[in-house]
Amino acid sequence: MGLRLVQVNFKARDDSALGKFWADALGWGTSSEGPGVTNVEPVGFTWPDPSAVCVDVVTVPDPETVQYRVHLDLATTSAAHQAELIARLKELGATPADIGQGEVPWTVLADPEGNLFCVLEPRPIYQDTGPIATVVVNCADPRAMATFWSRAMDWTLHEVTDEHARLRSSAGVGPYLELLRTADPDSLQNRIHLDLMPYSGDDQAAEVDRLHTLGAVDADVGQGDVSWRCLADPEGNEFCVLRPG
Repeated sequence: MGLRLVQVNFKARDDSALGKFWADALGWGTSSEGPGVTNVEPVGFTWPDPSAVCVDVVTVPDPETVQYRVHLDLATTSAAHQAELIARLKELGATPADIGQGEVPWTVLADPEGNLFCVLEPRPIYQDTGPIATVVVNCADPRAMATFWSRAMDWTLHEVTDEHARLRSSAGVGPYLELLRTADPDSLQNRIHLDLMPYSGDDQAAEVDRLHTLGAVDADVGQGDVSWRCLADPEGNEFCVLRPG
């Protein structure tokens, strides 16, 4: 059946503290599968489910050396909600960030460990996504990346132009995945990557082989002997293929 996007993975100095920030920011809860890992997901959520893309926060020795080109955009339902959310996020430890965005209707912030994210103005397309409107991947060629990711996952490609592409779960729920053209994506630093999972009964190795035929390559990020497979997409963004759940 292909793969599904189940979570975004944050590398952190302190998974517990950063996990708490994101849980409070999204109105979700936390759990842990072991030391150094904080799972952030909706309260009462049974993982995985396309209605939400969860956040996995993992402590690593030196997160500043890990570079990814991914960030989250948060949804709002009104101008008042946007203002209230921005104020609450600042109280939780977020700080304003200037990335040269100029005068725009959304607000760019950084979480307590410096990961950038945006609080969007109300947009009709994101009114049913939940708190995360979209997971954004900066790239050089949205059309080529859309071809890869729409074949890699069972998500539906809704829109593609020279500037951006937009995909969403084939179930029509949860956040979008957006591929955004950026002049120099290699100059961007982030500590977030995507985690994909085969459907129950599907084979992890077969899915990895299929991704190789689409242009993915194996990636060594020092993971050692682990149950997941680390790959990179055609533009070099690392992602992981988990075992079927």
